[in-house]
Amino acid sequence: MTLPAPDTHYTACLEARKREEARLDALDRRFSAMRLAMAGLAAALLWSALGSFATSPWWLLVPALGLAVLMSRHDKVIRAHETASRAVRWYEWGFERLQHRWTGSGETGERFLDDEHPYARDLDIFGTASVFQLTSTAQTASGEETLAGWLLAPSAPSVVRSRQQAVIDLAERPQLREDLYTRGVATRRAVDSAFLRQWATTPLWPTWRWVRVVGGVLAVMLLAAVGTWLGGLLSGWVPVGVAVFNAVVGTSVARSVMRILHTAAAPARELLVLAAVFARLREETYNSDRLRELHAALLSEDAEPVLVVGRLDRFIQMHDWQHNMVFAPFGLGLAWGPQCAAAVEGWRARYGPSVSRWLQTVGEFEALAALATYRFEHPEDPFPKLVESSSPPIYDAEQLAHPLLPSAQAIANDIRLGEAPQLVIVSGSNMSGKTTLLRTVGVNGVLAQAGAPVRAQRLRLSPMNIGGTLRVQDSLLAGRSKFYAEILRVKQLVEIARAPGRLLFLMDELFNGTNSHDRVEGAHGVLERLVDLGAIGMITTHDLALAEIGERLETRARNVHFDDQLVDGELAFDYRLKDGRSTHGNALALMRAVGLGLRDSPAPDPTLTNDAANE
Repeated sequence: MTLPAPDTHYTACLEARKREEARLDALDRRFSAMRLAMAGLAAALLWSALGSFATSPWWLLVPALGLAVLMSRHDKVIRAHETASRAVRWYEWGFERLQHRWTGSGETGERFLDDEHPYARDLDIFGTASVFQLTSTAQTASGEETLAGWLLAPSAPSVVRSRQQAVIDLAERPQLREDLYTRGVATRRAVDSAFLRQWATTPLWPTWRWVRVVGGVLAVMLLAAVGTWLGGLLSGWVPVGVAVFNAVVGTSVARSVMRILHTAAAPARELLVLAAVFARLREETYNSDRLRELHAALLSEDAEPVLVVGRLDRFIQMHDWQHNMVFAPFGLGLAWGPQCAAAVEGWRARYGPSVSRWLQTVGEFEALAALATYRFEHPEDPFPKLVESSSPPIYDAEQLAHPLLPSAQAIANDIRLGEAPQLVIVSGSNMSGKTTLLRTVGVNGVLAQAGAPVRAQRLRLSPMNIGGTLRVQDSLLAGRSKFYAEILRVKQLVEIARAPGRLLFLMDELFNGTNSHDRVEGAHGVLERLVDLGAIGMITTHDLALAEIGERLETRARNVHFDDQLVDGELAFDYRLKDGRSTHGNALALMRAVGLGLRDSPAPDPTLTNDAANE
C-alpha cells in the first residue's frame, strides 16, 4: 500500500475535521436555542393552565416530549462535537511533530526515569524533548507503560520483527490511529489502570456464593408467598412476615454489600470507557500475525469484553434501583442488594483475571500505534536488520543521524563497530559534535530494538544491551561526587558485559574528573577489559593523550575526530567524522569569542601532556 505524504494527509484531514467541528458547533448552538424555546413554551403553558385555566394541563406533554427528544439528540451532537475537537487536536499535534514544534506537546514520561538505568537519562529517552515525548501517542497508562518498557530494554529479534510488521500494518490505517486517540482521550481522563487491576484481583467476598444461593431462595420464598396470598390460600401476614425475615437476613450482610457495590461502581464506569476502545479495535481485520493475536485476545472465554463489561454495568444499575422510593421496600424484601453484590463478585471471579489482559492488550495496541504514527510521519526512515549470530556483536550504520533533530539540520555519519574495530575513539574540540554522535548511536540502537524505524540510510546490528556515561550526575543526598558516580556506572557496564548477551557502551569524556595520568591508565584498563569481554563501543575525548589508547589497542580500536575552523573570528563546525585523532583544541578560541579578553600565551611544549601544558 502506498501511503500518502504525511503533510498532505494531515492538511486534508485537519481541514475536514475543522469543517466538521464548525458544523457541529453551529448545530450545538441551534439545539441549545431550541431547548430554551421549548422550555419557554412549557412555562407559558403551565402559566396558562394554572392561572386562567384556559389551557388543559395535558398540553404540557407536548413540550415535555419535545424536550426529551431534543435532549437525546443534543447529547449525540455534543459527543460528536467533542470527538471532532479531539480529531482536530490530533492533526494539529501531528503538524507540530512534522514541523519540529513537538517539544511542548505530549507526555514526557519522566515518571519512568531511573538514575540507576544504564542509558535512560544519558540518551534522553524520557523528559522534555525526549524520545518518549516524540514517539508516544498513547492515551492509556497501559499504553505508556508498554512503550516505556520497550524503550528501556532490548527485545528478542523475533519479537522486534513481529513488531515491525505490526507497525507497518498500523501505519497503513490512519483512521484507526485517529480513532484510538479520539476515544483514548476520554480513557486517559477516566481510567486508572492500576486501580482497575487492583480491584479485579482483590480477594473475593468469602461468602458470595452462599449469599447468591440464599438470596435467590429468599426471593423465591417471597414471590411464592405473595402468589399464594393472591390466590386466597394464605393470610396476607405471611408474605409480610417473609419480607421482614428477608430484610433481616439482608441487613446482616449490608456492610459487605455496600462495600462491594460502591467499590465496583468506579471500575464499571472505567471499563465502559475502555470498552469503546475495545469495540474500535475489534472492527478491524489485521494483516500482521501479532495484531491478529492481539485481536483474538480481546475476546474473553465466551464473549467480547464490550458485552462482558455491559453485564457488570447492569448489575450496578440494578442495585441503584434501590434508591427509588417505590422500589426500595420490594428490593429490601427480595434481598436485592445482596444478590447484586453476589453477582458482581461472580463477575470478578469469572472475568477479573481478564481485566489485566485487556489492559495489557490495549496497551500493546497503543504502543504499536504510537510507533506506527512515527513510521507514517518519517517514511524515509528504514527498519533496521537484526543480525542474531555475530561474535563480537556488530553495529553497522550508513548515514546515521539523530532522530530528535530536524532532518534538515541533522548531519549524518557512517558508524561501524564489530570485530575490527570494537572500539571507536572520537576526539575533537568543544562543541564539535562528539556527545551528539554518541547519543545518535545509542538512540537509534534503542529504537531499533524496540521495533521502530531508525534515522539512517541503513542499519545492521546485533541484539545487545546498551549503556552509557553521558549524563552521570553527582548526588548530595547519597554523598556521591560526579567522578564516583561515573566509576559506579562504569562498574555496572562491566557487569553487563560479563553477563549473557552483548554490550554497546557509550562513554563521554571518560574519567574526566581525575588527573591526566590516572585518567589515561584507568581508561585504558577499563576499555581493554570491555573489549576482552566482547563488548563494542565508543568513547569521546578532547584530551589528546587519551586518544593514544587507540594505538595501544591496535586493530581492536580506531581513532576518528571532528574538526572545526575559525572563520572571521567565529568557530565553524561541519560535524562530519574524519579518520585519525584530532590535533588541536578550541577552548581558548571559544573563551576569546565570548569576550573573556585572554592574552596570547606561548605555545605549549609538545612533549607535555595536555594537562601539564595547561598547568
